[in-house]
This record gives sequence, C-alpha cells and structure tokens, in this order.
Amino acid sequence: MGPRLLAMPGIAETVISALYDGTRMGRYDLHAYVVMPNHVHLLTTSRIPTSRWLGPLKGYTGHSINRLLGKHGPVRQEESFDHLVRNRDSFDRIKRYIGWNPVKARIVAAPEDFPFSSAAPKRGGRA
Repeated sequence: MGPRLLAMPGIAETVISALYDGTRMGRYDLHAYVVMPNHVHLLTTSRIPTSRWLGPLKGYTGHSINRLLGKHGPVRQEESFDHLVRNRDSFDRIKRYIGWNPVKARIVAAPEDFPFSSAAPKRGGRA
C-alpha cells in the first residue's frame, strides 16, 4: 500500500547508503535492514539517543529522494513503529522477520534473493 518510491533501485541504494553512513558516524550498530517498496525495517543498537539520528536519517533520505526525483515535499509517512528488544530471542525473532519480509510480501522466494536487504549476498554481511 502507498507510494512505492523505494522500489526504484537508485532510491533504495540511497537509503542503504545512508544507513551505513549512520554506522560509520557511530550513531548505531546496524544488525539488519530491508528496504521494501514502500517502507523500511531496521534492527539497530543505538550508540546515541535514537531521537538524534532517526529524524535526521529520515530527513536526509527524504531530501535525497526528492533530489533524485526532481520534486519537493514530504516523501514519508509520519508514523514509526519502534520495538524494544529485551533479550536474544526477541532480537533473533525481529532479525528473522526483517529478512523474511520480502518473502512474506511475495516479492522473492528467499530472503537472499532480495537485493535491498542485509540478507542479500552482495551486501557481503555489511549489516
């Protein structure tokens, strides 16, 4: 449902690049991600308060998407769903959910087949 801007390879790669920039800047450890056609899932461990990197990440990626499309205005929905990971079982369950999201959406047959995911072999385990 909703706009499928993230299905465009250049836009998905822009988002992925921004995710890795956050790790290089020491904002968070990135454990898993998937850039779906209309939303993004992340599993991170924050190194600074989430409010100091999540808003800027969304702002930067929104601005970058608009620049790529030659447009202005909002790109993303306002809501965000955060879950606190309380133990290893929860961590593993969320990581598995993220990896399998493209399969559940019937986009690919296996997590590693989706190119815009930390599960993709070409990512070389970067997440």
